[in-house]
Amino acid sequence: MCHSEHSGDSLHDRNPGTIGYRVRKMLWEDVEQVRGIDLFCFPTMLPPTNYKTEFINPMAHYLVAYTGPSYDTVADTENPKTLILGFIGLWYLAGEIHVINLAVHPDFRSIGVGELLLIRGIEVAIRLRAILVTLEVRVSNIEAKALYSKYGFSERGIRRAYYLDNREDAAIMTLEQMESPAYIKKLQQLYRTWSEKTGISSETNED
Repeated sequence: MCHSEHSGDSLHDRNPGTIGYRVRKMLWEDVEQVRGIDLFCFPTMLPPTNYKTEFINPMAHYLVAYTGPSYDTVADTENPKTLILGFIGLWYLAGEIHVINLAVHPDFRSIGVGELLLIRGIEVAIRLRAILVTLEVRVSNIEAKALYSKYGFSERGIRRAYYLDNREDAAIMTLEQMESPAYIKKLQQLYRTWSEKTGISSETNED
């Protein structure tokens, strides 16, 4: 399990079972927390991602799941108790979206954060009229592969010895035809199911 520390409110002081959260674009104020989650969740990534550079990269689209004492504004940028729970990074190039990374702090896994980030990432791809979304995932990561398959991704190939820590292969998974009425209907239904399961309504998750 990866671990991270942030200034202000401790992650361990929160009850993950009762926490509420929203998703929005990554702000400059989020960069250090995103970097911290990345370093703990992807310690073998060399070189580590420079999120200050990514923030100004015109190809990059980063979303964060965050929690704070209130959701009255798009971001609690001045409130030290605002915490980043996870993030998804997307690159848009030549009509394609590449999911660079999707990470959730281990203290806040199994409460739907990663799934909501994936939903919002797919919505970005639809808005940008991307022709496909592609990503890599460890071949042994059955849980993640099942989540991606649930949202219509299919395995298209293998990148051999892709991961530096143990030279594990990566499965290449791709989603196409996201703009079709059938897929949009499916995505909306999956979102409703997620909302019912987590008890978090759409009214509190639309930044």
